[in-house]
Amino acid sequence: MNSSNDTYYTIESVSTGIFKDRGSKFLAFAHPVCSVDDAKKIIENYKKEYHDARHHCYAYIIGHENAVWRFNDDGEPSGTAGKPILSQINSRNLTNVLVVVVRYFGGTLLGTGGLINAYKTASAEALNNAIIIEKYIENLISVRFPYSRLNTVMKLLNDAKATIKKQEFGEQCEIIASIRKSKHGIVIKKLSECRDIEILLPSQNGNEIFE
Repeated sequence: MNSSNDTYYTIESVSTGIFKDRGSKFLAFAHPVCSVDDAKKIIENYKKEYHDARHHCYAYIIGHENAVWRFNDDGEPSGTAGKPILSQINSRNLTNVLVVVVRYFGGTLLGTGGLINAYKTASAEALNNAIIIEKYIENLISVRFPYSRLNTVMKLLNDAKATIKKQEFGEQCEIIASIRKSKHGIVIKKLSECRDIEILLPSQNGNEIFE
């Protein structure tokens, strides 16, 4: 999380890495993800695509502050796969990231130290090959207002560089937009000063989005 408290770092697109040791091959895939469901689907896809591999280990972090995170050793000795993968995501201060490492066993046991090094190195290569980007944490806002207030509402949203998610125009208009977290409260305050503008979704701490 950035010091501004409304930005975060993630990766722009899928990136890969590979590590080999004594016949074993470790294929690493780093993905940007926005939800646990996204992560689960990607993990299942790799299990199907590399069904002949011995292990499909992974770790992910989603969200910020009280982030959702998980790691899985998928049959490797406890602490030798998932944790090293997770540590590589953490060490780069990333979130909304999943890393899957697929292992093809080469016939020689690598030992605890060898496994930790292999999963750590493969994950590090995938993340080193990724493009790191900074993104805004945004909050949703939904407002209802008479058409006569359209210019007022649109100017406030445009000034805050809000992204319009949905809009309906008529005698009564309704707009759903996402606004950078640090500007959300200011927009809410200004809108609430207009008696004929109804704020339907004002929560400043909920409804955070990371898309």
